[in-house]
Amino acid sequence: MEERTVALRSHAAPALVLLAVSLCALAALCVVQHLHMSDALVYRDEGRAVLHGRDLYGVTLTQWRLSATYPPFAALLFVPTAWMPAPVLKAAFLAGNALLLAWLVHLSARFAGRPAGLPLLCTVTALAVWLEPVFQTFVYGQINLAVTCLVLWDLTRPPGARGRGLALGVATGIKLTPGLFIVYLLLKGRRREAATAAAGFAATVALGALVLPTASVDFFTRRLYETGRVGKPWIIDNQSIQGLVARALRDPAPGLAWLVPSLVVAAAGLWLARRAPDERWGVLLTAVTALLVSPISWSHHWVWCIPLIAVLVADGHGRWAVFTAVVFTARTMWLVPHDGDLDLHVPWWQQPLASPYVLLGLGLLAALALRLRPVAKGPGDQLSARISSASTMR
Repeated sequence: MEERTVALRSHAAPALVLLAVSLCALAALCVVQHLHMSDALVYRDEGRAVLHGRDLYGVTLTQWRLSATYPPFAALLFVPTAWMPAPVLKAAFLAGNALLLAWLVHLSARFAGRPAGLPLLCTVTALAVWLEPVFQTFVYGQINLAVTCLVLWDLTRPPGARGRGLALGVATGIKLTPGLFIVYLLLKGRRREAATAAAGFAATVALGALVLPTASVDFFTRRLYETGRVGKPWIIDNQSIQGLVARALRDPAPGLAWLVPSLVVAAAGLWLARRAPDERWGVLLTAVTALLVSPISWSHHWVWCIPLIAVLVADGHGRWAVFTAVVFTARTMWLVPHDGDLDLHVPWWQQPLASPYVLLGLGLLAALALRLRPVAKGPGDQLSARISSASTMR
């Protein structure tokens, strides 16, 4: 037993050093570059607006004149940040996101069926810091890791666990897009979990309405549909179908040209998620579908790349795992001209570089569709095809 403990410590020490070096390098970069963490400052101003009774959605926040875009419930959660000086706020977000990243790595390993020990956990966390979606989450002081952890933790709890679905509902109350997982649960026949998630979401709406009635009415009847408040959909940062179409057509408002493909992808993605023989792929397909069809999916929203890579590794698809990791590390969208309105004038041959996450997500859906396609006419052959597909996915 003592020898095993000594061996574990000897393997954990280098991993802990690597993690410390990675996080210190990140912190040093933030200090040297004088990173503003603008989103964290927006959250703080939202908390202050709640405390002082100001119009949450009718005013612009911070020196960059940004708008509040989350439901009122999220603003209530931001109230504790209202008393934090900017340096303390930034340090808190750096530390908090570092802990959340480690938790997401742990959840992803468990989700993939390969629980990670301390050495592997520290090593992967150290490397994951530099994945572009994760790095941007740190840079902006975003809450993507927190929302993703809530969803993944809830969906990986044992079947029949008490309150399973509640955390998903709370995550939906914070950022809405996880709501597609409630549809997924319904399609899978998991009505109890879906009902719990819906009740959790309803509770967040009710709490927001109780504390901030005017803001709640304003958000759900008006602001929710003003996607332009979130940002310009055509800029490089937007890695959704709308961003890809807007840049490809050089049209800042592509309208039906993106809406119709998004509806098709939403239907196809949910259909594939329902038919996936492996629960892991059903969850991943739902997450990717949500990111693709959302009007705006900033690059830092794609932190779902971590569980995706974990499942690819666990299933023995090492090359695809490496390819996926390279795509999410390469930062190709930042290599094309994107100052001002140059995002709308990207040459055709640079379009794949401008929309790497969208293309990868669409490719993933296409690959799963090919594996799940019926390959025989007879009932026996269809059953064999399904069994073969299921074994391949595991």
